[in-house]
Amino acid sequence: MTDETVVDRTDDPVTADRIASDLRDLGVAAGDALLVHASLSSLGWVPGREQAAVDALFSAVTESGTLAMPTHSPQLCDPAGWSNPPVPDEWLDEVRASMPAFRPDATPTRGMGAIPECFRSCPGVVRSDHPQVSFAARGAEAERVVADHSLDYALGEDSPLATLYDLDADVLMLGTDHDTCTSLHLAEYRADCPTETETVGAPVARDGERVWTEFEDIEWDDGDFADLGADFEREVGLTEGTVGQATAKLVSQRELVDFAVDWFEEHRG
Repeated sequence: MTDETVVDRTDDPVTADRIASDLRDLGVAAGDALLVHASLSSLGWVPGREQAAVDALFSAVTESGTLAMPTHSPQLCDPAGWSNPPVPDEWLDEVRASMPAFRPDATPTRGMGAIPECFRSCPGVVRSDHPQVSFAARGAEAERVVADHSLDYALGEDSPLATLYDLDADVLMLGTDHDTCTSLHLAEYRADCPTETETVGAPVARDGERVWTEFEDIEWDDGDFADLGADFEREVGLTEGTVGQATAKLVSQRELVDFAVDWFEEHRG
């Protein structure tokens, strides 16, 4: 979406102060632990763009709270599986050997949107060290959220998602919906359902050296997340409102994950 298109559909500039006020009206409070999925364009035209949106999110939870976002870098994976774009077979060894190691302070996100990409490099933000599905956080529990992120089964029990669950965090979907709600992957690990396991690889830094390492994980499946979310909203409910010009949904991560475990066992079992 172009800036001109966003301006044309915006009644008034959506300032950082307005975003913060709308978040408070939605139910976000100082001291909250908040996992954010956000679409910048959905907010309307924001002076200062993603920087202003990040500032507003910081302002809403304050330094006593904890703000977290997924900062995934799926580009750091085995090129043999690439489809967007694929690379010629004769390139694979060279691409795999030359791909830089994941560096939490430098590796960009991909496909996450402008707000997480801005957030990951803000002062005071720390980032977990998983090369493909890292999370970034700032605030009172930030170090705890990103610590000890396991290479294996990376969205499961030894992940920032599980730590946020323990912190009784809320999930904010800001112009996004359940189909991209990362927390639902945590439920995939917890549900008693058949899952396939795969071996994946990525370049990481160890003792100052770049090494290609392989690790195990389940094959994630988000194909039914939208249906799950619709059932959750109908049967349990969440808080919905408007932030800027975006539809925003605020939900207890713990309630959503627990519901999803039962839902997967019923619908995938």
